[in-house]
Parts: sequence; structure tokens; C-alpha cells
Amino acid sequence: MQHIAQRLLDREAVVAGVLSGTSGDGMDVGLAQFPAATAESLGAPRLIAFATLPFPLELAPRVRAVLDGASTGLAESALLSRDLGRAFGRAAREIAERHNVELDLVASHGQTVWHHDGATPSGAATLQLGDGDFVAEESRAAVVSDFRQRDIAAGGEGAPISALADDAVFAELPRPAAILNLGGMANLTVLRASGEVESFDTGPANSLLDGLARRFLGRSFDQDGAQAAAGVPSEKLVRELLAHPFLQRSAPKSTGRDTFGEDYVSQVVNRARELGVLSDERAPQDLLASAALFIARSVVEALERLSAPVNWLVVAGGGVHHGPLIDGLALHGRAPVASSADFGVDPDAREALVFAVLGARFVLGHPVTRPGATGAKVGRVLGKFSPAPPRD
Repeated sequence: MQHIAQRLLDREAVVAGVLSGTSGDGMDVGLAQFPAATAESLGAPRLIAFATLPFPLELAPRVRAVLDGASTGLAESALLSRDLGRAFGRAAREIAERHNVELDLVASHGQTVWHHDGATPSGAATLQLGDGDFVAEESRAAVVSDFRQRDIAAGGEGAPISALADDAVFAELPRPAAILNLGGMANLTVLRASGEVESFDTGPANSLLDGLARRFLGRSFDQDGAQAAAGVPSEKLVRELLAHPFLQRSAPKSTGRDTFGEDYVSQVVNRARELGVLSDERAPQDLLASAALFIARSVVEALERLSAPVNWLVVAGGGVHHGPLIDGLALHGRAPVASSADFGVDPDAREALVFAVLGARFVLGHPVTRPGATGAKVGRVLGKFSPAPPRD
């Protein structure tokens, strides 16, 4: 690991951030270097390459099943963790080979298959599959993985973990600003001019939109929000969805598919039927429009509860491409809305850059936990290390 640390300080190391988000729609791989790295600070990462690779055909339905709440025994959990680790490692190696670079480090988040919703009586817990040792063998590089566990062990929510790297990823973003990630769940990172960080999940995002698209459109998502744009939202349904107890809780808070997964999508569909939103041939579009407006307003209401306003709402994640959702944020919120691309960060690559930063900070021994971000005690280094395999 000392060799990797020196490569980082020499500003030569190539770090791959690898993940599959709560949408479970593929494997994101971002290759990054750190041109301003010092022993005390990384500075902003420079993105070399980014790609989203599909899961192997045999693996994709297994991932989809566990994300949708299928009962999974210990044997399948072990096999899935092994196979995801292999897939993540191969994906990192494939992108590195495409761009003719050698990996120094892979920072692998894995696939979240369960995350507490803050209401678990015994306390917080989380589970990401994709064992780091298998990632290391397949990528042929050292790996840092399992970032969330130490945050939870130190009293934190374990999410949004991106808040612990956004200060570097968005080093050039004028403060105060809020960064909104629209993945399976929506979450905010608030960067203050003082250096303080606030962060929390606001509720569902693509978990709801994509769940509805699979049911009514026969597709994995509503491309650019086109079908939602053709609908008329139901104000009554939106108001009812905004009354969900999670949305009313104070930060720090996080959630996942146990709260906002397929059962929740079914609840939304059933309530839409009761309210007549699904009563004619335009019904799917109206429901998709209502869901997009609900997500936008849940974010806006969360912003309004912040201790102080922000000058920008900077959006990243897959939801940045959903036109009606972005329009809803701009129409109902006070802060100007911009894509993270406007500040030099590819919105699709933001999460991969986050994990590249966290992996590099692990190697350099930089503590990252902050009470305002996840609620964890200050000063913990996150991750577990898997050495690179010996060279043949």
C-alpha cells in the first residue's frame, strides 16, 4: 500500500472507482488521477475515462431479483457476492485496457442489497455485495472496498457516503451549494463556505420512476422522461406522497429499497388507481408525471428545511437526464438548478469519482467521517484493503 501512496503523491496513480447503484442498471467505472495530491489533501480528481458496462447476462437477473426483494438464502448471497466481485474487477480491468493504462488501485463500492431506513430497533446496518478479494484477483490491482461499514460502526448512517468525498470532487464549485444525486434514491450534499458539510437522503428517485417504467412501459426506464412529459400530474397524489414519514424526519437520515423498493411502487400504483390517476389511456403518463413532480418537490422541501440557503442546486446521477424532474426542481425551488457538467463534473461519473476519492484517501490515511454528513464520529478512515495479486 505504501507504493500506491507514493504513486498518489507523485501524481501518477490511476484509481478506478467502481459501483452499481441502487438502480442496479449496470456497472459504472471511472478512471481518475489526482494532479494536486499532497500528503494532506487530494484536490480535485481528473477523470481519464468513464463507462457503464452491463452486468453479465447470467448475473443481471440475479441482481434485479435481490434488488426487488426476492428471498435470498445464505448460499445465494455468498455466490452473488463472489460473482459481483468478479464482475466489478473485470469491468475495471476492461476499461483500463481500453485506455491503455495500468491500474494502481480499484475503489469498489459493490452493490447495496440492503440498507436500514433509520427505524431498525437494534440500530443501523447495511450490506454491499461484491467481495473485494475477488475484485482484486480479476482487476489484478489492489482494492479498497466496503466503505459504509466503518461509518455505521462509528455511529453514522452509512449514507450518503458521497458527502465524504464531494469536497474534493466539487473542489471548484462556489460555496454554499447543494449537490443533488438522483440515483435509485435522491440525496443531498450541502457544502458550506465554512467547510462544514450537511448531507442526507431526501427519499426515492429512480427506484420509483424506473419501477413504474418497468410496469407500464415495458422498459427499464423512461428515456429522458418523455412519457412523464406527456402526462399531467395529480396534485392530490403528489401531496399524499409528500406526507411519507421518512420525508418528515430530521437529518442525518438515509434510506433504501426496503422502504422505497417494489412494495412502495405497488403502494403508489394502488393509490393512483384509487384516486383515478390510472383511469384512462393517458394514465401511465399521468402517473409518471406525478412521480416526477413528487420527487422534485420532496427535494425542494428538504432544501427549504436547511439551516441556511444555498446559491446553487447542482444535479448529478441518472436523473439529470429526466426533463420533467429537472423542470420541477427549477420551477418549485429557489436556488438556480445546474447540471454538475456545468462545474466540470460528468453527472454520470460523479459517483465513480466519489469512490475513487474515498479509495485514495484510504491509502493516504485521510480520515473522512463528519457528524454533519452522516452522523458518524469524526476522524475515521473508511474501507477495507485487499492487496493486488502477485504478478505472474
